[in-house]
Amino acid sequence: MPQVPTRQRPEPGGPGRVTTYGSANRTPAGRRPKRRRDPLWARLVVLFGAVLMLASGVTVVGGKALIGRYTEGLTQQNLLGGAAKTETSPGQALKGPINLLLLGVDERARSAGEMRSDTIIILHVPASHDQAYLVSVPRDLWVEVPPFAKAKFGGGHHKMTEAFYFGSRNGLGRAGGAELVAMTINKLTGITFNGAAIIDFNGFKGVIDALDGVRMCVDQRVKSAHMRMVNGKPTWLAEARKVGGGEIIWHEKGCKDMAGWEALDYARQRYGLKNSDYDRQRHQQQLIKAMVKKAMTAGVVTNLPKLDKLIKAAGKAFVLDTNGVPIEDFIFTLKGVAANDLVMIRTNGGKISPANVQGTSAEALTQTSVELFEAVKKGRVGEFVAAHPDFVASEK
Repeated sequence: MPQVPTRQRPEPGGPGRVTTYGSANRTPAGRRPKRRRDPLWARLVVLFGAVLMLASGVTVVGGKALIGRYTEGLTQQNLLGGAAKTETSPGQALKGPINLLLLGVDERARSAGEMRSDTIIILHVPASHDQAYLVSVPRDLWVEVPPFAKAKFGGGHHKMTEAFYFGSRNGLGRAGGAELVAMTINKLTGITFNGAAIIDFNGFKGVIDALDGVRMCVDQRVKSAHMRMVNGKPTWLAEARKVGGGEIIWHEKGCKDMAGWEALDYARQRYGLKNSDYDRQRHQQQLIKAMVKKAMTAGVVTNLPKLDKLIKAAGKAFVLDTNGVPIEDFIFTLKGVAANDLVMIRTNGGKISPANVQGTSAEALTQTSVELFEAVKKGRVGEFVAAHPDFVASEK
């Protein structure tokens, strides 16, 4: 059963804000305890679905120099093109709802022109700037991919994951792939983006290892389709086959602390799961939230060598586009977002909605999911979640 709020009501921070109430969240007098406010580095985690760390306890104004230091190693490119919002102005807090496009790719042993975007997530922050939602876009969603002259692509109907491939051709690489994905989502939903990030799965492993692993809960026993165990070491399947195949890796049900390779491998599985890619979407959202929680622990922020290692690992894992807005402006805007305010939403309610198009097995959006993306466009996701609590994903 998904975790849903036992009672919901608008908060002063904005209409439709989702808050969980219950005996565990109340003081003996029945009053809600004051929410723990996170330091700046934790807000960066929520912002990019990543772990870009800042020193604990610095103020927004006093921390700008540190922010510059910790983010100067990040690769920044124009990833959005015509799908970027145009009303933002640098040097000030952002106004209104915020949408960030997060794309996961596997650059291991592949050229940029062969990559697909296996993970597509919209991180939505309402105008109140005190909550964040992760909304996954099904990779097999059958969509109209618009023409993209720069990549010499004439447009057509394809799976969503193919948009990255067509956009990255003719030398445009991952920046072109991300731009065409953003354009495709914009054509489908009308959503524009304040920023974007490309996450390299292999680099993501380094971030998790820098955290000394994360705690994940496996809800379905599943076999790894990507790795085998060879002489006690996790090995990519192609390499394992060269030395006899290795032992099958099973992700068993239950909660446990996982190293980077294990957490990432589990979050990437879709074959053998009850709801295939929809379960994978939820597991990937679960991984992001697990990283947020681990990054907020005192063992990370008070250990400066570990913190520095974490920052460097994050810099290698991401390519960012902030649409011309300085990163510190994003942080200032989202100073009211806490890690527990990160809500995971299941597109199509987490169930397969099959579509057979000209003999191709694909996915379609249910009418309720169409309403979900309209809510993202209009900044009313809190109201949507209140009306459709079954779309809220469980963390287990």
